[in-house]
Amino acid sequence: MPYKFDSARLTKEHKIVGISTLVLLISLWLPWFGYSGYFGLYSGSVDGLWHGYMYIVMILCFAIVAYLVLLAGMEEMPFKLPIPEAQALLVATAINVVLTVISFLTKPSGTSWKFGAFIGLITALIAVAPKMIPAIQARATKGSSTTPTT
Repeated sequence: MPYKFDSARLTKEHKIVGISTLVLLISLWLPWFGYSGYFGLYSGSVDGLWHGYMYIVMILCFAIVAYLVLLAGMEEMPFKLPIPEAQALLVATAINVVLTVISFLTKPSGTSWKFGAFIGLITALIAVAPKMIPAIQARATKGSSTTPTT
């Protein structure tokens, strides 16, 4: 099974998930929270990994990107996921969103948000959207078809 990268093997959804997850991963090393001392004499910032649980997001980002790179380069995957691919990507990106939102909302006291936090939050939401929106629509359609009408 030789590896040959071909982006045509990826769907539009894969590309959205992959690119936004890669940007989320990069944002974890950007300043998320910052502070300034009196009269601007000193200042500092911490990155997105300041909350220790954001290492879970980092690991999931690496896993998602690696999976999509393998998918683009191999005609047949060397392993089988224990759940359907769409469900695996939905779960991974949803965990990333939940942890990123928690991290964003629980900024350290006395600090302000920096650009990395906004980039991380936006890209986490974009990454989950291609898998979450169809899942919500399918659930809504399924729910409306089983609801009796009066």
